[in-house]
Amino acid sequence: MIRDGGSMRLLLAEDDRQLRTSIVRGLREASYTVEQTGTGTQALALAEAESFDAIILDVLLPGMSGLLVCRAIRARDERVPILLLTALDSVEQRIAGLDEGADDYLTKPFDFGELLARLRALTRRQQESPTASLVVGDLVIDLRRHSVHRGPREIVLTAKEFNFLVHLARHAGSVVSRADLMTHVWEDSRNTYSNIIDVYASRLRRKIDEGEEQALFTTVRGSGFILEAPEPARGAAAAPRRAAGVRARRPR
Repeated sequence: MIRDGGSMRLLLAEDDRQLRTSIVRGLREASYTVEQTGTGTQALALAEAESFDAIILDVLLPGMSGLLVCRAIRARDERVPILLLTALDSVEQRIAGLDEGADDYLTKPFDFGELLARLRALTRRQQESPTASLVVGDLVIDLRRHSVHRGPREIVLTAKEFNFLVHLARHAGSVVSRADLMTHVWEDSRNTYSNIIDVYASRLRRKIDEGEEQALFTTVRGSGFILEAPEPARGAAAAPRRAAGVRARRPR
């Protein structure tokens, strides 16, 4: 059974280090993957560079307020759910946050159980939207049902394999580095040379591409991994280059 978070990735921006540490610990215990920061400027940079299932923003962030971060995200027409945290419990503050595009508002101090409940409600609505699937070529990843199909064939994955695949699919067409995978799938930014990545990559490649005419999963030696749909053939000269699996892309 998948707990609250499953394979969901959250961004938490909270400048109170002690509170941030406490929230991150609780979210990870609930099986969420969490990216954290203490400034609004860094929060916006992360939101623009990464894909998250939900974002939690403190309103009074240094560098750039949570309201401004929320406004900037919504200006890009992002549908990611945003939950605001604040110690300012006035109607005007709540209205200001909602007007900037926030989906919900939680006043400090709060019960952690309520935070989890609000996240479940926000992400449930997001999962029920038409964007609840990731598609790469004929590979379809259903984020709500945690199921994977390539054409009519169902691919059975473990929870970690699913998280690995989802992270690659969110960045389809770009090389994802080993360090990025260790940070966002295994939540271990120190052990970037562990062969566990290669073990899981081998399993995924076999499950996704074995028996298929076209490969979607490629290992880029010295850089990382890439999941992408093959381009239409442009003559026989293109075949040897694709077969070699060599990419000149810059890793994330």
